[in-house]
Amino acid sequence: MYYTALRPYALKRLEEIGSADILIGIPSYNNEQTIAHVVQMVSHGLDKYFKDHKNVIMIADGGSTDDTRDVVKEFQLKPWQEKMLSIYRGPSGKGTAFRSIFEAAVMLDVKACVVVDSDIRSITSDWVHYLLQPVLEKGYQYVTPVYCRHKYDGTITNNVVYNLTRALYGKRIRQPIGGDFAFSKDVAAYYINQTVWDTEIARFGIDIWMTTQAIVQGFKICQANLGVKIHDAKDPAVHLGPMFRQVVWTIFHLMEQNEPCWKEIKKSAPVKIFGAEGCSEPEEVKVDLDKLIYNFKIGFKQFRPFWKDIFAPASYNDIKKAAKMDASDFTIPTETWVRILYELAATFHYWPMNRNKLIDLVTPLYNARVASFVRETLDMSSFEAEKVVEKQAEVFEDQKGYLIKMWDRKRKKFEKMSEKI
Repeated sequence: MYYTALRPYALKRLEEIGSADILIGIPSYNNEQTIAHVVQMVSHGLDKYFKDHKNVIMIADGGSTDDTRDVVKEFQLKPWQEKMLSIYRGPSGKGTAFRSIFEAAVMLDVKACVVVDSDIRSITSDWVHYLLQPVLEKGYQYVTPVYCRHKYDGTITNNVVYNLTRALYGKRIRQPIGGDFAFSKDVAAYYINQTVWDTEIARFGIDIWMTTQAIVQGFKICQANLGVKIHDAKDPAVHLGPMFRQVVWTIFHLMEQNEPCWKEIKKSAPVKIFGAEGCSEPEEVKVDLDKLIYNFKIGFKQFRPFWKDIFAPASYNDIKKAAKMDASDFTIPTETWVRILYELAATFHYWPMNRNKLIDLVTPLYNARVASFVRETLDMSSFEAEKVVEKQAEVFEDQKGYLIKMWDRKRKKFEKMSEKI
């Protein structure tokens, strides 16, 4: 267990800098192809909008084995900007990188801090302004991003994270795991005092943890429209299974911690949006629909006895029907998907065994829902598909009573199982 994510040389460098108004943190790992562009845009943004502030750009690296750190070292900032390159210490993962940035923000006594992903190809100098302005000029404490994304980029956000965050905590935060955030020093100070830095959350779930904590703790939250997001997007049929498992595990874990909070929330409220105006059609993200359906059907053959046991009969019957469909008529209705996630959350809460395995065994159902979403929106623009996402989120809200019902029913079921054991 490390009491700090900063190595001695990093602490010394912070002491040399002394204080700053703005800290921009960039977590990195093997990003030699994109890191220079990100640093350049951050530098330009600070020069363009915040030249009269003392600015520090901090790259928190995870021990890259490519030339990421060399690229950063060679990049020349404006003479009045400070650069800091460090390798964080502690468990590997984005969360530990963020921890080192939070610590630096507090040590430097900054007015505002921003973190941006190191693989963003669409970042512009304006992003710095859009993210920082609400904190520096409008009194907000936590700023989440809003992007113009392709309809098949962010399928976990569209089908899981946005819906659950909105229904559970009552805030319509469109990108709870966007990756590019701004926050005040008091938020950073709160984060570093939490006991998550040696847990799975620090490795895999830091984005949703930050957003959820900001809501639950009552920090003043807004959103910043950053325009089009272009990054190393991945086909959900091939790459996003592990991310689904990690994010869902974190959300369900946070549901346990915050049960008294979310059980009392009935509806959701919009969250103020600042930043860019308008949106252009984003870069296309290709999805292998047949592969998604294949993944689901293989999962059904392997796990159907298990699914039948943990899901309600109505949900299981809809899953069984979908397993007989081909790509031309494949669907997992929104109402079914809502029930599946709510039943899974309740099962997770009282599951006495390996919870990671539980999420593993239902991951094929995520493939099924994405396949259904792809079919439904195939001929739509990304703007039109966004309306489908919003309607889905409304169903999650409307069915929250079902979640609470299943939460309590599962408890009684597992209590009986424990008595037999």
